[in-house]
This record gives sequence, structure tokens and C-alpha cells, in this order.
Amino acid sequence: MGAQAPLSDEPDPALAEEARASLVRDIAAGGAFDGDPGWREAFEAVPRHLFVPYYYLGVPGGYERLWGEDPDPVRRGRWLRGAYADAPLATRVRDGELLSSSSQPSLMARMLVELRVGDGGTYDVLEIGAGTGYNAALLAHRLGEEHVTTVDLDPEITESARRHLAAAGYRPAVVTGDGAAGCAERAPYDRIIATCTLNAVPRPWLAQCRPGALVLAPLATGLIALRVRDAEHAQGRFLHTPAYFVPLRGGSVREPREQQLGGLPRRALQSELFRFLLELTAGTVDPYEALALWQREGRPVRERFGVTVSGEYAWAWLDDPEGPYAWPL
Repeated sequence: MGAQAPLSDEPDPALAEEARASLVRDIAAGGAFDGDPGWREAFEAVPRHLFVPYYYLGVPGGYERLWGEDPDPVRRGRWLRGAYADAPLATRVRDGELLSSSSQPSLMARMLVELRVGDGGTYDVLEIGAGTGYNAALLAHRLGEEHVTTVDLDPEITESARRHLAAAGYRPAVVTGDGAAGCAERAPYDRIIATCTLNAVPRPWLAQCRPGALVLAPLATGLIALRVRDAEHAQGRFLHTPAYFVPLRGGSVREPREQQLGGLPRRALQSELFRFLLELTAGTVDPYEALALWQREGRPVRERFGVTVSGEYAWAWLDDPEGPYAWPL
């Protein structure tokens, strides 16, 4: 298990510790640790502010940058409080486009719980999307840094993640590469967790998993939990939790379909669950057919949907992978 280095350069340690404790209480109050309380200790131990030395807040017309070395003590205080808010933080912006972020801590906790590592076994984990390194630090604290690999396409992101991790006393493997290709040199894995939205399930991930491994990834606006049978087969259902992440870079990019939705009822478009179905069926099902399905099936919740991968084919489905409602991914 990774050992923490003394945080001698930590800004206002007492306030940071108090803010971290408050964040953990908020996450716990929302029930995010209920399935595996062992993750609470990881969140209590890993200082999030070391992973977000600066971040951006959306303001009219652009972004405001807050950073930990701001000479203004009021702005430094805002930075520290924001670092421990239960909210996502934009950490890398280029030409107005969000490239990387630190996810909402309570969502991170729910995803980590869903990895199902609470039986005391040994798990080798691949994280797709290094981000700030915070999630990799939580994994390293719980599972041991030698069992954690995190990969990202952008060398600037991996370098900063590596630096943040070292400052917090953790040294998992941080790899620069295409996350869609996984990380074959560190395989096999028992768990793969993605912190970026997918359009489809990358086949190299399955080939790099041990039989029985779990893949947890954002797809559409949900989280799919796939059990891997072998290099060619995996299947699972969506969790009830909504999830919004930046897209996986390096794979194919789905074009926005907003221009196709103008004639759909506003009430349907305002439903978060219907938007999930639209994203899940994008490119394969006409939006009006998706609307008809949604209405006919009583506005189905995420947990009724699933995904199957079999050889070169992959499809999403409602209720039954062999049932009448299925469409290719």
C-alpha cells in the first residue's frame, strides 16, 4: 500500500484537514460508501487539494482560474474550499474546450464501490483516463500502488498526474497512451474502470482481462458494469447512477445529434432518462422510434438496459439481451 509523504508544503493544513473531513461526511451522508465502507478511509487519507493545485470555474464568457499559490488569501481560501466541494472541477481547458477534469467525489466513491473489491482479495486495476491522478491515488491507497495502472493519451496530463501522485506519496504506474487500446504491458487485469465516456466497448480491454473481471465505464449518460467471460465475451447492465464525463479521446467520436431532435416533445427531451436512451441509441435508432419505445415501455429506468459483447458484435438491449428490443452499438 502506498505510503504518504509528509505534507510540509500543504497550505493551511488545519483548514485542509477540516475541509476534507467535511467532504467525507457529505459523501457518507449521501450513501455513496454504503456498499463498501472501506473506501471511506481512502477518501479520509488522500488529500484532494494536492491533485487540483489549480482549476477553472465556469463564469459568463469563459472560465475563472483559482490556484493554491494565489497571493490573495481570500482567493486561496476559495480555491481550498472548492477543492473539497462535492463537485467536478475543470482542470484543463484549451481554446474553450474542456479536456480534463476531477470528477465529483461522491460519484467517484459510487464507482469505486461498484468495483466490488471489498472481499480482501488482490485486484489488478487499469484506470482509463488519468485525470489529476486523484482516483488513481484512492485506488493505490486501498489496493496497493503496485496493483494500479492509469493511462491517458495526453502526455501533459500523465506528467501532472504523476507529479500530483508523488506529492501525495503514491507511485502507481502512469502510462501515456491510447486508453482505447488499454495497456497490454501491464495486463492482465481484474478490474478496468474508465473515467471518460465511451461510444462502444474497446475490444482490447476484454483481451487484457482475466476471466470474471469487471469493466465499469460511462456509456451514454450511464454506467455500464460488464462481467468479462473471455477475450470475446462480456455482458452486464447499467447502474442506476447517471454519469457525465468528457469523451474518451483516441477512439471514434460520435457526432452530436441535437440537430435531429427539434421535433421531439419538450417534455420528453427534459427527461434525463429519455436523454440517456437517445444517447444509447444514437446512430442506430431513429429518435422518434426511441421516443415510441420509451413511451410504450413506461419510461424505463437505466437498470433495465444492458450491453452484450460477443466476438465482433456488440449490442445494447432492454430487459433481455435476446429480447425484442436490441440495437447495435
